[in-house]
Amino acid sequence: MKANVILFSVICTVSMVACTDLETTPRQSLTPEVALSDVAGYQAVANSMYSLANTFTYYGQQMMIAPEILADNLRLVANTGRYQGEEANGDRDHIGLWNGIVYGGINDANIILAGIDDENVRGDQQEKDFIKGDAYFMRALFYFDLCRVYGYEPGREVDGFNLGPILRTTPTVAASDADFRERATVTQVYEQIESDLLEAISLLPLVPVGSEGAYFANAGAALTLLARLYLYWGRMQDAEAAATSVMNALGLRTNGDGLSEAGQYVQGFSRAPHPESLFELELRVVDWSSVDGVNNSLNSLVSNTDPNAQFIIAASNELMAAYEPEDVRRNCWAETTRDGIEGPVFASRKWTGYKGDFLENIPVLRAAELYLIRAEARYQSNPAGARADINALRSKRGLGPVDNLLSGVALRNRILLERRLEFALEGHRFFDLKRNGLNITKHANFEEVPYTDYRILSNIPLAQIQLNERLVQNPGY
Repeated sequence: MKANVILFSVICTVSMVACTDLETTPRQSLTPEVALSDVAGYQAVANSMYSLANTFTYYGQQMMIAPEILADNLRLVANTGRYQGEEANGDRDHIGLWNGIVYGGINDANIILAGIDDENVRGDQQEKDFIKGDAYFMRALFYFDLCRVYGYEPGREVDGFNLGPILRTTPTVAASDADFRERATVTQVYEQIESDLLEAISLLPLVPVGSEGAYFANAGAALTLLARLYLYWGRMQDAEAAATSVMNALGLRTNGDGLSEAGQYVQGFSRAPHPESLFELELRVVDWSSVDGVNNSLNSLVSNTDPNAQFIIAASNELMAAYEPEDVRRNCWAETTRDGIEGPVFASRKWTGYKGDFLENIPVLRAAELYLIRAEARYQSNPAGARADINALRSKRGLGPVDNLLSGVALRNRILLERRLEFALEGHRFFDLKRNGLNITKHANFEEVPYTDYRILSNIPLAQIQLNERLVQNPGY
């Protein structure tokens, strides 16, 4: 028990010193070397890294809801002050990731990578390699999300603005480690992400789709994130190759076999792990306090499955109109009513709190995405192959094939529509429009946001700009 208390104290020291990119709060009780003398200490840092990804300001809520309501998939059905600015795309009402959660996770990864291979660290090399793979994968995910929130994708820059996050690959453990840095370009950060994912793939095991191995970084998840990175980067041949490689390795067939059958699609979101999960964040009761579930959980905000739920966010009418009648994905929304709202309201059945007390796991990477990544990567060079990938997915969603003549922009738009329907409330919609240089479409009478509008990018917190004079704010703020 005493050892656990000491370890927790030290991990707090080494993992939380970076309040944002730079700000440090060193504690003097113990040095990191005490906790990081064996592989168990580094596993504790990795656990901290995963826990940060679970938080409500990241994948636990914000990263799943905000990209949907910033675009056209969601609408507010109750006024609690939450997401009102995002629904209207107000000034500085965006996704806020420039904080101690994301940069703290990066720092955790840097701590692991800087020290775990030291010859004085006790432990099995296979365990060390697995934890290193964790760190490379999670650092890549953290930086990828920072890039898409705060920067333009390469080749899609507005007025030549090409900056992304500050790039750090060494740990900040104490104030003496900190320095003021300029932002890297998005391309520089993408190159680091690519390198990290290739390292992760070489270190991590391949695990079956929908297995408990998806609770940790794994080779299939790393290769899928690499395919997504290449898609955002505009490297379509590489995106196609990466997607094909992992699909072949995981038994995802060209006819859709390996995905959930249509009759099990909705039920899959009430299973742990999700049957299509490649990477899934496992949430447990200990991850939040007794009031967090009703106040902050995805389930409480978007669903009415519990009478105590807040249920303030529903599907937009435009999203519901986009589903074909036979599409089983439509059944992830339940028609209901809401005081003060005319007409039907649609509550989520993706996030149902199936583990009790508003608690559920969060699939971050699902196998279905591979079909749509490859379809988009192929749509110009191989439209027949792109249509085949769309049809493979649709066959598992209760639908027939798309028009056999679809090509060009119409085919690209069809792929984006399939992504909209497949990943509603999974945090993709805003980014799918942004990375294609498209205006951000909205629901009802809200005005769309032109791609050249400054609100496409999030603002860096003013406190960080004031702290670091080398830090350039995003245009328009």
